[in-house]
Amino acid sequence: MTWTKQRLNNLFFFIGVAAVVVMLFTFDISFAELWQHLCQAGYWLIPIIGIWVVIYAINAWAWMCIIKTHPRPIIGGGGGGVPSFWRIYRLTITGYALNYATPVGGLGGEPYRIMELSKDIGTERATSSVILYAMMHFLAHFLLWFSTIFLYLGLAAIGDLPLTPVIAVVFVAIIIFCLAAFYVLSRGYKNGVAVTIFGWLSKMPGLKGWATRFQTTHAEQLRHVDEQIAALHQQDKRAFYSSLALEYLARIVQALEILFMLLLFGVDCGGGFTGITLTFLHSILILSLTTLLANLLGFLPMQLGVQEGGFVVSIAALGLSAALGIFVSIICRVREIIWIAIGILLMKTKG
Repeated sequence: MTWTKQRLNNLFFFIGVAAVVVMLFTFDISFAELWQHLCQAGYWLIPIIGIWVVIYAINAWAWMCIIKTHPRPIIGGGGGGVPSFWRIYRLTITGYALNYATPVGGLGGEPYRIMELSKDIGTERATSSVILYAMMHFLAHFLLWFSTIFLYLGLAAIGDLPLTPVIAVVFVAIIIFCLAAFYVLSRGYKNGVAVTIFGWLSKMPGLKGWATRFQTTHAEQLRHVDEQIAALHQQDKRAFYSSLALEYLARIVQALEILFMLLLFGVDCGGGFTGITLTFLHSILILSLTTLLANLLGFLPMQLGVQEGGFVVSIAALGLSAALGIFVSIICRVREIIWIAIGILLMKTKG
């Protein structure tokens, strides 16, 4: 089993390395233009890249809240303790690196997290905690998209942003989309999703045979996983809402990355505390719209092309130049590559 896990670890590592190499050679601009953008960013690259130390720490903290809700030993092996924060922090960074680098977010990151965490707390606890955290991450995104509609309406009310019939229709569609997602996720929290997921897989061409065999062989383990998923919301609401609040906070902190780049371009809404605060609120709106577009087409590795277009569209929607949108997207792409490389290297560290 250990040898198999080591081979899988190496497979994930080489996939990550290959993805980084491909990304470096698939920029839509020349290396000369890329270097020009990096020089333009200058020392601002330090806070832009460094803020993700804080974001990933918040993500890891949110995941820790979930892991701590199941302190007892679970069928399937492993102890009943809680891994160190550093280990969870490392798995958080590496998991996101693999998610960014592979098509369909979660295809690489979540299986890797389960494989590694099962060494500490057993397969069932690892599976349930990873699924729960992934669901919490999605829920925080939907909450961001839902709440920023009201942020936009508040800014429109004071005359800062326009509100047209087209924008109103888009907002209604987003609200319906988010409410539907809230309902689906709430059902998942109450009843679990592991059995449902494998039920879906058993109906998909190419996966039907494997999923059916897995579901039959591991029916009891899948049932235990679903019981643990349902237990978080039913038995420990404090942990549930703490994890959700931290994930939502991580999204807000992420908006600082965009704020730094807007300030670099001299966009500060008049300066001063009020101007910078307003610029930060605009940054949250830009992040919300960009991530919405990127997740709608999340089957692309690193959302290639989608993220860039999302930044251009969202920044232009706030009356800023398309050139600024391109700059922001390029710097964010560089930051992603750097953190993917860090995440892949962390796969080979101990602890």
